[in-house]
Amino acid sequence: MGLLDKLFGGKEEKPRADFSNVQSGSSSTAPSAPSAQPAAAPKRTYTVVSGDSLSKIAKREYGDAQKWKAIYEANRDKISNPDLIHPGQVLTIPPAS
Repeated sequence: MGLLDKLFGGKEEKPRADFSNVQSGSSSTAPSAPSAQPAAAPKRTYTVVSGDSLSKIAKREYGDAQKWKAIYEANRDKISNPDLIHPGQVLTIPPAS
């Protein structure tokens, strides 16, 4: 609001934001400090049955067939080709990310 507006009754002044209660510190969106002992996610396994594929297992476990790569990466020592898994194989299912 300019000087002439004040003198001649121009626009009304908008209320200004009040930041008097703002405290310094970290952001509420900043990641929290890690705890002393992070909780380890329990290891889950899945035994392959006839007709399974990594994408079917990912859909069942994560609700998203596109996450098959996470299962493959967690089981590279057991799976040489992600298109060839066999009934009876026990796969580690990593936590959802």
